[in-house]
Amino acid sequence: MEKIELFKKYNINLSEEKYEKFMTYFNELILFNNQFNLTAITEENDVFIKHFLDSLYPEFLIKKNSKIIDIGAGAGFPSLPLKIYREDLSVTMIDSLNKRINFLNTMISKLKLENVESIHTRAEDFAKLNRNKFDYVVVRAVAKLSTLLEYSLPLLNVGGKLLAYKGDNIEDELASSNNALFILGGKIQDVLKYEIEGNKRTIIVVEKIKDTPTKYPRNKNLPKTNPL
Repeated sequence: MEKIELFKKYNINLSEEKYEKFMTYFNELILFNNQFNLTAITEENDVFIKHFLDSLYPEFLIKKNSKIIDIGAGAGFPSLPLKIYREDLSVTMIDSLNKRINFLNTMISKLKLENVESIHTRAEDFAKLNRNKFDYVVVRAVAKLSTLLEYSLPLLNVGGKLLAYKGDNIEDELASSNNALFILGGKIQDVLKYEIEGNKRTIIVVEKIKDTPTKYPRNKNLPKTNPL
């Protein structure tokens, strides 16, 4: 059970039952990956560190019984590890590729998770119908911060937060996000830098401080191709 001890180093206390769920997750991920190319990281220890532990590290930032949404959930990182560890969370995962949604639905079923759903949709479309509904947006490896802000802030309650999982070099992203923050009603609350087993990581915490104008997010992929 060396992985349980490893997680404990980072204040993540896995029960044996939850560890077994993560093993099921890993095995299914590798099985699906042979056919659908969900991740380039496939070695067991790497998956546990770079996907599972990385997803879980900032869970202390999320208040109990919160509603969270994962935009561009992919193979479920960070939302599925958060849900496995934190049963109190209500989780929505969205992705634009149906093969990923099929995988996520398989995991929800196999892990017997409640209060979690995965939806095949684009972030722009979903945001127009679900404004001000979530306490947290969690996003990992999807887009630059200015683009993420346009996808995320319309979905959040005022006072809600975006947790953007990033690597080490984020200064340019931060500098180029000021206009989007001003227009969309957000402010950077914190920039947390840390290491997980030698991997340098950052969480950018953005708080929604006022309502986002209803014309955002824009259509036609403009948040990515022409960020604010």
